[in-house]
Amino acid sequence: MRNEVITLIKENLVEIIPELKATPIELDETFVNLGANSVDRGELITLTLERLNLEVSRIEFVSAQTINELADLIIEKTQKV
Repeated sequence: MRNEVITLIKENLVEIIPELKATPIELDETFVNLGANSVDRGELITLTLERLNLEVSRIEFVSAQTINELADLIIEKTQKV
């Protein structure tokens, strides 16, 4: 499950920030360092939750600063649902 979530997050991130397509994306690099502003991060969270069919408040994910952190939070929430 974790690998699928990480792959989805990375795909969504590249969709939102196409410039990332040509660069390796480190899972522990912050979204800010990857070039994502707060709007991009909100869009990333929303898009990922929609594609996973999760009905969870976006606010619960704002603390995530990296792909790994976001993936961990998503997995945690899916196990509670």
